[in-house]
Amino acid sequence: MIHRERLTATIDGDFVVFLIGMRLNQPWKVHKWWPVAAAMPRMISELQRQPELGLLHAEMWFSRTLIMVQYWRSMDQLLAYATSKQAAHLPAWKAFNQSVGTDGTVGIWHETFAVAAGAYESVYVNMPAFGLGRAGSLEAATGYKHSAANRLGRSPKV
Repeated sequence: MIHRERLTATIDGDFVVFLIGMRLNQPWKVHKWWPVAAAMPRMISELQRQPELGLLHAEMWFSRTLIMVQYWRSMDQLLAYATSKQAAHLPAWKAFNQSVGTDGTVGIWHETFAVAAGAYESVYVNMPAFGLGRAGSLEAATGYKHSAANRLGRSPKV
């Protein structure tokens, strides 16, 4: 559903933005990159079945470089999932290291950002609920919330 109004996302408290992806350095070596690509949907499915683990929302884009943005309730929950012996992540990480390691066929990366309450802003126009707007909630970006500076709690410089 497209929201035609100007909206901004809100979320209670601190949260974490986790960017993760892979790059197909040698796309013809499907046997190397396919297991890596297939591991992430399994992990996301596991996390969606167990919301208490802390994943709020995830979205993925596919190209030569696959990119996923994830929103987590806390850094502690993200790190706990990454190191849990009962979760799908460690077996996938072990399989990657055994099959690919540093042979150059598949690149992987991630970046993690701890976001303090009120230290972010967003705007969506003519968009369905997306990104932080799906992890949190959407509200009108009108009046005081019309500008990025105001959404960040900073008055524009004159």
